[in-house]
Amino acid sequence: MSDKANGTKTRYTDEELQEFKGLIEQKLEAARAELDFYRKQMSGMADSEDSKVKGLEDGTSTAEAERISTLAGRQEKYIKHLENALIRIQNKMYGVCRITGKLINKERLKAVPHATLSIEAKESMSKK
Repeated sequence: MSDKANGTKTRYTDEELQEFKGLIEQKLEAARAELDFYRKQMSGMADSEDSKVKGLEDGTSTAEAERISTLAGRQEKYIKHLENALIRIQNKMYGVCRITGKLINKERLKAVPHATLSIEAKESMSKK
């Protein structure tokens, strides 16, 4: 769609939205697989707690468990952002900057498909 007054595009076409949907679904599948991996790692660490030798290994395994837990938390957040992007596609609001109301550059969306801010808006926010 385009704004009739100045000829600028106000949203991505249905075909473009489907292209983005496919990209997001691929990233979502990979992200969920990675989250499953982290969860299995955490589960395996919990199972081996009883059998491990006490001492220096305790600190190392605790640090590793915290690291994996942090990675899993980040992955869950990323998955939520991707799921929200799919909702925006469904509502045909995907790719519209939540600050400026302008379309987010297609290349930015391919790199960061869950982006809700244009580079312009992100830069203006960082100057504040």
